[in-house]
Amino acid sequence: MIQQFIELGQGYGDIFELCELMKTNEGRIHHAFIFISNKDDKSYASLAVAFKPVGESKFMPIYVCREGIPYDSNKRSKRLEIFEEAVSQMGRQANRLEVKHSSIFSEANLFYQYLIGILRLNHYIPPMH
Repeated sequence: MIQQFIELGQGYGDIFELCELMKTNEGRIHHAFIFISNKDDKSYASLAVAFKPVGESKFMPIYVCREGIPYDSNKRSKRLEIFEEAVSQMGRQANRLEVKHSSIFSEANLFYQYLIGILRLNHYIPPMH
């Protein structure tokens, strides 16, 4: 199984695109995620949804809005609420994980490989076969 992150943007208007992808592919949703990271004493959220492969394909896309949403566990973000509501309407709950900030990686691809490793270790996505 090949998993790949597909970046939609940084979480401004693209959250609506991510929510629409969930609505139009409801039967393919595997898991939804909220990744929390820290940089310069501030927290940021990345929103992601993993979809099951199409037909006989071995490709699992994971659409993501990367680190564009300031995160405060005491104050609700409207964008985060929109995402969580969309996930809830699909009868699911987003998995929250604390991860390293992408800025510590020299390339975005390395950051995404790191996230794939975390998701595989926690059995949120299948192993590579």
